[in-house]
Amino acid sequence: MNNFDKLIKNKGLINSENIFYFGLGWSVLSLLFFLLYSITEPGKETSFSYLIGTYIWEMIAFLAAGLLCFRNWLAPNIASGKQVWQLMGIGMSLFFIGDIFFGIWELFLKLEPDVSPADFFYLGFYIFVTLGILLAVLPRRLNLSLIQWGIIAGIGIFGIILAVWIAILLPQSLPEVAEKANGAASQIPQWLKGLDKFLSNFSGIVNFLYVIFDIILLILASTLLLAFWGGKLSQPWRMIAGASFFLYIADMSVQYTSATAKIYESGNLLEVCFVFSGVLFALGAAREYDLSLSSRSSRSRRRR
Repeated sequence: MNNFDKLIKNKGLINSENIFYFGLGWSVLSLLFFLLYSITEPGKETSFSYLIGTYIWEMIAFLAAGLLCFRNWLAPNIASGKQVWQLMGIGMSLFFIGDIFFGIWELFLKLEPDVSPADFFYLGFYIFVTLGILLAVLPRRLNLSLIQWGIIAGIGIFGIILAVWIAILLPQSLPEVAEKANGAASQIPQWLKGLDKFLSNFSGIVNFLYVIFDIILLILASTLLLAFWGGKLSQPWRMIAGASFFLYIADMSVQYTSATAKIYESGNLLEVCFVFSGVLFALGAAREYDLSLSSRSSRSRRRR
């Protein structure tokens, strides 16, 4: 066993069991935080401390997921392949960076943009995570029954209908909510206003890409759950499938809020699903490492 393995072996601090308990605790505490502070009195603005808190809960979850994915990438003989976890790690990192930019845009610049620089990092997250999942799934033979393929198709159709209704049809039926209060943005530099106006030209294609990637991840998550249902080696990918489902719920919540609220403000209750998603990505990466290390140790013992 090399020094890298000795540092993070099961008896150490960073192991899948401890990460599981930390992830569970982080999820429960974040849910309590959202439940206690997400509801404000009519006529009152959401507190700045609550909005900052929502970003902290979410960013730490995805930062941990990114670090654990990169740990898998650096580890020898990882079960699903190094490139899978490299792509996943880049995706988690892009989501973390996107949160930084969106927090600055929303909380400090007080902008209510159709598109912000954060969106390009979020879209990068979708691209890399989708590629990572595909790279893990495609080499395997999917021996699914006709009923299972029907379930995947049904979930895909439902996801398409819901995403299209929330992201496209609902905004068109509510023209009165399209106006934004821009008084708070009057104090920002002129070049930022120009950038905000320029980026808004891409709102249509960005929203369309969000819908497409959400649907793709939903279908991939359904496929992962059905294809990797039994056996220990399937556990990490069931967690990642769960992370994808929670991500879809959170994204649809954001889309709905954007369509129905006169002024978009993050922090609604269902956005806690972003935290759950980051935690499950982290747990999936940790479990994959643990199973790969155990499998390698078993092979070493058999050779002796």
